[in-house]
Amino acid sequence: MKPLDPRLLRYARTTRAYLAATVALGVVHAALLLAQATLLARAITAVFLDGADAAWGLLAAVLAARAGVAWLQEVAAARSAAAVKSQLRDRLLRHLVRLGPAGRRPAGEVATLVSHGLDALDGYFAKYLPQLVLAVLVPGMVLARLLPADLTATVTIAVTLPLIPLFMALVGMHTEERNRRQFRLLSRLSHHFLDVVAGLPTLKLLGRARAQAGIIRRISAQQREHTMRTLRTAFLSSLVLELLATLSVALVAVGIGLRLVSGHLDLTTALLVLILAPEAYRPLREVGANYHASAEGLAAAEEVFAVLETPAPRPGTRTPASGEIVFDDVEVRYPGRAEPALRLRATVAPGEVVALTGPSGCGKSTALAVLLGFVTPDAGRVTVGGTPLDELDLDAWRRWVAWVPQRPHLFAASVRDNITLGAEHSDAAVHAAAEAAGVAGFVAELPDGYATVLGDAGTGLSAGQRQRVALARAFLRDAPVVLLDEPTANLDSDTAAEVMAAIRELARGRTVLMAAHRPELIRLADRVLTVGEPGLVPAGRA
Repeated sequence: MKPLDPRLLRYARTTRAYLAATVALGVVHAALLLAQATLLARAITAVFLDGADAAWGLLAAVLAARAGVAWLQEVAAARSAAAVKSQLRDRLLRHLVRLGPAGRRPAGEVATLVSHGLDALDGYFAKYLPQLVLAVLVPGMVLARLLPADLTATVTIAVTLPLIPLFMALVGMHTEERNRRQFRLLSRLSHHFLDVVAGLPTLKLLGRARAQAGIIRRISAQQREHTMRTLRTAFLSSLVLELLATLSVALVAVGIGLRLVSGHLDLTTALLVLILAPEAYRPLREVGANYHASAEGLAAAEEVFAVLETPAPRPGTRTPASGEIVFDDVEVRYPGRAEPALRLRATVAPGEVVALTGPSGCGKSTALAVLLGFVTPDAGRVTVGGTPLDELDLDAWRRWVAWVPQRPHLFAASVRDNITLGAEHSDAAVHAAAEAAGVAGFVAELPDGYATVLGDAGTGLSAGQRQRVALARAFLRDAPVVLLDEPTANLDSDTAAEVMAAIRELARGRTVLMAAHRPELIRLADRVLTVGEPGLVPAGRA
């Protein structure tokens, strides 16, 4: 079982203030507990032995103060947990953006991690950490209070207390591994389910939907079994801790009863020991119980730290300038692949249209990813206008680039917002870009025109229409460099012809680098580069 992970202090600074507040409130809470036990023991003795009136008003005030301090702890814990989760989410998303597509984890895993995974940290901050502080403070203060009152009971409690953290650690190590395995399985299930939902139309056409349903059913059953095993371990460990604490308190109570009957102990002291003995063990029992409740959050935090500690490309500071784009013996390798994913030596002059060709897997998309700064070459370098790409301010460089991927993503927003991507543009500029990309024709048939809200991933539009919306983005961006990744893939011949006409218009006066398979698309290029082979092959422009 782990205490506070120091990486939480590094990545979420609000934790420090929260821990300081927890320690202060824990001290006050423990002091009020001792005062309550002392007042209660004296009040019972006064009523039953002396027949005098007890200080019930003072006792009620102490009880109210304890309740108030406990409420403040809950409030501080909830607010701190929210602040820490917000900081971790912000850092995680920013780092994923810096890593780019090449270093990003599967979307399903990231979604599970950012949402359900980090939400599980509530139990860690709201319950486990406060109880961890109290588990140190309360037993020490209880023993200090009991020492002058009853040495025998104090020694008994001091000897039996270490048994609880010992068994807690043994059980915790077993539970921690189970929770890690459960979270990994949940992430895998989420990613697989997301992939199935995204490809459901294709699976339905190919008659494979039922098979995927069976796979999801099997993985879900595995997740359920792992969850039940983890819960069983948590319940059994709680039983062990409760049994140890109960036997320890019983041992103290038997000694108190025997000495009280023999006359070696007064009633006030006996009551004080009986009231405080369970309180000495309670914080340790609750630490074990709360640890199991927060173990899933700790497993998620481990995954978050693994992402945050993945080195991101170091950003440059130089401003991009127009000029030749040179791939100088660039080589990219991916883990698990014996052969390089890309080998490329090429020069692209300003205003040229160059087609990257070659078989699938030869590195055409990787070349574009390198130029976008998403992938760092393992050897060689890319220069733009004589400046190495890794020395450029990537944000500034990307403002020079318009990128049309093979499968452009459209958001659950209006057509206009999908074209502008949140940037400020006049209606005239948006309509001109849409007209140039061939979007205006089908937008006129939509219920609300440019204000028509699309479904997620562009639901409501065909593949060709989505591709033309992506081209409209490029027209509106008006960038000097355009990158196209198989822009006519998966389109029928008529739609592909319309998209190529838009590309021909887009290429005027711009440097264009496009990955292409279709001969018609390749004919749009000034030159053709077969990826993996040196040199540029001349080709006519259509």
